[in-house]
Amino acid sequence: MESLTQGCTGIRWQVIYVLFSYLCHSVSGQIHYSIVEEMRKDSVIANIADDLELDIKQLLSRKLRIVSRAAEKYFYVNPNNGNLYIKDRIDRETLCGRETLCVLIFDVVVENPFNNFNIKVEIQDMNDNSPQFFHNTITLEIVELTSPGARFALQSAEDPDIVSNSVQTYKLSDNQYFTLIGDIRTDGSKYPELVLEKPLDREKQDIYRLILTAFDGGNPIRSGTTLLKIIVIDGNDNAPMFTQNMYKVSLKENIPVNSTVIMLNATDNDEGVNAQITYSFIKTSGNIHHTGIFSINPNSGEIKINGNLDFEVTKDYELSVQAKDGGGLVARCKVLVDIIDVNDKAPEICITSLSSPIPEDSTPGTMIALIEVHDQDSGDNADVDCQILEDVPFNLLSLNTYYRLVLSSPIDREKTSSYNITIIATDRGTPPLSSSQLLRLDISDVNDNPPIFAKSSYVAYVPENNLPGASIFSIQASDPDTGDNAKIIYSISSTTTENPSMTSYLAINIETGVLYAQRSFDYEQNKECIIEVTASDNGSPSLSSNVTLFIHIVDQNDNAPKILYPSSPDTGGSVVFEMVPFESEPGSLITKVVAVDADSGHNSWLSYHFIHVSDSTHFVISEHTGEIRTSRIFHEKDMLNYKVVVMVKDNGHPTLSATTTLSLIIAEDFQQVVPKLSSKLKDEETQSNLQFYLVIGLALISLLFIITVMVAIISKCKQPKPLPAFSSLATNLYPPIDPRTFSMYSDGSLPLPYSYNMCVALDPADGDFTYMNPSGNVPVENLIDAENTEQGTECLKEASKSAEQVMNLPARQGPQTYFMKH
Repeated sequence: MESLTQGCTGIRWQVIYVLFSYLCHSVSGQIHYSIVEEMRKDSVIANIADDLELDIKQLLSRKLRIVSRAAEKYFYVNPNNGNLYIKDRIDRETLCGRETLCVLIFDVVVENPFNNFNIKVEIQDMNDNSPQFFHNTITLEIVELTSPGARFALQSAEDPDIVSNSVQTYKLSDNQYFTLIGDIRTDGSKYPELVLEKPLDREKQDIYRLILTAFDGGNPIRSGTTLLKIIVIDGNDNAPMFTQNMYKVSLKENIPVNSTVIMLNATDNDEGVNAQITYSFIKTSGNIHHTGIFSINPNSGEIKINGNLDFEVTKDYELSVQAKDGGGLVARCKVLVDIIDVNDKAPEICITSLSSPIPEDSTPGTMIALIEVHDQDSGDNADVDCQILEDVPFNLLSLNTYYRLVLSSPIDREKTSSYNITIIATDRGTPPLSSSQLLRLDISDVNDNPPIFAKSSYVAYVPENNLPGASIFSIQASDPDTGDNAKIIYSISSTTTENPSMTSYLAINIETGVLYAQRSFDYEQNKECIIEVTASDNGSPSLSSNVTLFIHIVDQNDNAPKILYPSSPDTGGSVVFEMVPFESEPGSLITKVVAVDADSGHNSWLSYHFIHVSDSTHFVISEHTGEIRTSRIFHEKDMLNYKVVVMVKDNGHPTLSATTTLSLIIAEDFQQVVPKLSSKLKDEETQSNLQFYLVIGLALISLLFIITVMVAIISKCKQPKPLPAFSSLATNLYPPIDPRTFSMYSDGSLPLPYSYNMCVALDPADGDFTYMNPSGNVPVENLIDAENTEQGTECLKEASKSAEQVMNLPARQGPQTYFMKH
């Protein structure tokens, strides 16, 4: 007894070592910490950063963390200082039961670059549990005939602690009939046996009450007690016996319910009631939670499965069984049931880190996700292989129980905006089990595409005289990017035109690309405008592209024909007189009307028409050339002067036109026509002067009436000096020749006419009629009527002399043209 009560003090130095030792490195590189259970919350275990040789300043950026389902409940790491702390109370007995070695293994992960470290924390036992008997009272029946020295097995005390902290000794309260000895089972546990020292006499004392105390080997020593109640009975002096003290059975975890585990057999040499054995489970703190899974037949000793087994929950069971005969004697044994793993758990896929969306300019090798794969099975059943089902630009790289999903090739969001990746994890069990996880990876846009125009150049046709502010063209560009990277801004980058002011004609909507005309175009000033339009996106940096727009101005019929020869009196020009020889043959060219049109195309096609002719039978005009020719020969009875009004019209819509008036004089020479014209013009001038004086008279009367009423002052009225009759003739008959007519006749279509400047005047202040001969300008100025003055006589002489020179030319060069200036 004294040897049993002695504690084992040789191991105390180990407990002290456990309390103060934390860190040791194994040869494999795994970091091993050793702590005692029941450490206070937030206690520091060690500095992981120092042990892993990590830079403390980079812990936050590298996302130092613990990755483990079990360890995250008990530990945490501070990324600010790298310390590993106790997160929650650790009870070794709850965590590992009676296993000798209790270890928590977890991974510490860092990123940028990615790495994981395996951490092993061993939980050392401390004497925090007292021995405890399952029953507060143990009843033992002993036949009074039992001989001294007989042994009776007692229920052992349970202590969740291990090794020296578990139950080491038992002690029985003082008495004279019983002593206590200890025995060690094959599993190393100690159980007490009661030894009868003296014969019992039921008639003297039928019940004995003793205190049974169990002591562990911890420091300090803890103990537990129970009441041992011994009842003295008659007869039955043979106790049942099992064939062995411990049975071992191995079962697969998928064994069907109600299957037989083992058939126990105990024998009793007694007879009758004392030989009738009843089997039952003994409830202890170690198996109280497991007895519901098993059932035992009280008569046959057959143990069956009463529920589903799960290797991942419990790997083994310990069943305590007793056999009791009819006389109250019992025998005890243990049944150890080992559960064999079956591949019944599919791998579990856990995404511990995921970067999404992924920039499309990410380089190959970029880590996208960190994947943890776990299988609750063991052995080959827990070995897992992962693969990607689709053909995608991503790879899986294995790293212990982790897989890194990395980019394997460049990606382009404009081709593929997202990827659906199916990760399949398959274990190596028989048959293999697998599970899958779907990942959706979105690709974020990078401004890597400039705006694109559908064409390399565009052509727009804009009619001239357009309304200011009207849209004339729309240019659209597309950008395969998204968001701001696809938002396009349009602008006019340059303008190519002969007129620099054309830049003010155009404006563009920066958002829609619609081009507007700010002013009206004029085809006659600018027929074409070339601009460069730039489309820029709103990315950073911004990308752009250019396109050329050719704007053609479409002509409209907005310009009337302009008559270059002869000039029109309506515009302040001169009335043109053309001398037609009396002996002209039919078809002879008299003159040619020359006109131009500033428009182009059909709008500039001109046609010539008579709208008034004194006698339409004598003259015709070419519709296309404007040439006026004689249509028949002249007679003495024909008129001397023909008035011709020519209209020139274009081919536009609507048609625009211009007119000019010519006086065609029929005469052989100039001396012949002057007296006749003078007489005719005098009559016309007399009638014209009479009308003029009437108008002047009416105006003077009205003016005098107004002055009389308003001011009552009479003003002196000057009467206008009457003009000589012939001065009007000189003014209306011979204006100066237009110099531009020379260029019109220089192409050979009409012979260049001889021009004569002749002035016929009664007063030097009035108009003059000047004659020019071809060889030298011989002006005859201030020529007056020979019948009135001597000066007129001299003028006529000079004119006759010059006319004779003209008439004596070797060949007629064509009709003569005379201008009379008003």
